[in-house]
Amino acid sequence: MARGFFITLEGGEGAGKSTQARLLAASFARAGLPVLATREPGGTAEAERLRALLLDPALTWTPLAETLLHGAARAEHVAKVIRPARDGGTHVVCDRFADSTLAYQGYGQGCDLQAIATLAGVIDLRPDLTLVLDLAPAVSRARLAARGAGADRYERLGAAFFARVREGFRAIADADPERCVVIPADDEEARIAARIVEAVRARLGLSL
Repeated sequence: MARGFFITLEGGEGAGKSTQARLLAASFARAGLPVLATREPGGTAEAERLRALLLDPALTWTPLAETLLHGAARAEHVAKVIRPARDGGTHVVCDRFADSTLAYQGYGQGCDLQAIATLAGVIDLRPDLTLVLDLAPAVSRARLAARGAGADRYERLGAAFFARVREGFRAIADADPERCVVIPADDEEARIAARIVEAVRARLGLSL
C-alpha cells in the first residue's frame, strides 16, 4: 500500500492555519481521498494535556522546557496518530508541526536552534509539503483583537516576539524551498484556500 502524504500548515498567530487546514482536509474528502486532519500540540489525549499546559497564561516556562514539552507531545502524536495514518495510505493534514517549535521557541524565544533541530531529528518525520501562511504582525494583532476571546499565553506576547516568529518562518522556508511554499495570508479566506489547493496539486501531483 502506498503511503499517504504528510502536509503541514505553519505561520504566526491569526494567520488562519486552523481554518485553512480544515478547508484543505475537506478538499481531500470531496476528491474521495483518505485524509486525517490533526493539530499540534495535540492529536492524542496525552498531547492535548500538554497543549493545555503550554497555552495556559497562568504558567511560565523557560524556552528549553517549552521545547521539550512540545517534543514530548510531538513524539506521542507521531507515534500514535501521524505515522500510522500516513503509512496506512491516509493523507495527513496537520495544523502546526516542528517548524513552529523552531520559529516560536527558537527564533522567538531564543532557545538554541541546534538543540531544537536535534530534537526534531530524534522524532524523525519530515513533512512532504509545508504551507507557510505569512502575515504581517500588525495584521496578526488586529485579527487577534477582533476575536474578542481570552488570549492564550502565546497570543499575549509582544510585537517584537511576533516579528521574530515571522522572520523565523521566512528563514525556514528560504532554507528548504523544496518542502516549503509561502502563502500570503492577508487575502480573503477562499482565495487563500485556492492557492493552497494549487500548491498541493503542483507539488504533490494530487487531483483535488
